[in-house]
Amino acid sequence: MRIAVLTDLHANREATEAVLAAVRALAPDRIMVLGDVVGYGPDPVFTTETVARLVEDGAVCLMGNHDEAAVAGGGDMVSAAEEAIRWTRTRLAPHHLAFLAALPMTAEAEGVLFVHASAARPKSWDYVIDVGAAQRCLAATAAGTVVCGHTHVPAIFDALPDRRPFLFRPIDDEPAPLSALCRHVAVVGAVGQPRDGNPAACFGLLDTGAGTITMVRVPYDHGTTARKIREAGLPGRLADRLAGGR
Repeated sequence: MRIAVLTDLHANREATEAVLAAVRALAPDRIMVLGDVVGYGPDPVFTTETVARLVEDGAVCLMGNHDEAAVAGGGDMVSAAEEAIRWTRTRLAPHHLAFLAALPMTAEAEGVLFVHASAARPKSWDYVIDVGAAQRCLAATAAGTVVCGHTHVPAIFDALPDRRPFLFRPIDDEPAPLSALCRHVAVVGAVGQPRDGNPAACFGLLDTGAGTITMVRVPYDHGTTARKIREAGLPGRLADRLAGGR
């Protein structure tokens, strides 16, 4: 099965449209959205309604920490993120918030566990950024592979039986093997706010039959998104970081 994995759309219309065009061209069997549909960006209504339509068509969408914050009215976030959430709540209608509130924390398909942050206490929003975090993630589930987002930086952690995981940085647009000899945590980069130094949007293409995952990069008009962020009165840093993928 080929599964397109999108995460961290962050109310970025231009990135979301570009990624969905690429996904349609690849024609995967399923689409998984790992959360953070909103937050940071200027188009929360567009991304929420777009993802809701994907779900109606059979996709699965999980809850991210920014989605939770939009529903609850805040969270433990840096000031720019909190300001963006306050602004987002003024744009979303009750039915948008109801959709976000009903999102599940995890999903499973083809023996793979999907989660926004980590399998270890999913609602604590832990970041899988190092070997220790990957080890805790794998220890929390019997799944052979966990696919997550949240960090905005693509990464794969492989773990042989009874061994600590080791980090592998996947090459953009190149299938990375997921060996049957190992367990894996695959961290998919962000659609709406990449942070690995590459401004192109990122999504994952998981091929469970071939045992690979590809981090697909999609250039988009980040200048338009940045302009819209500034025009909305959101923190300028949220616009500035898009051009550098930071």
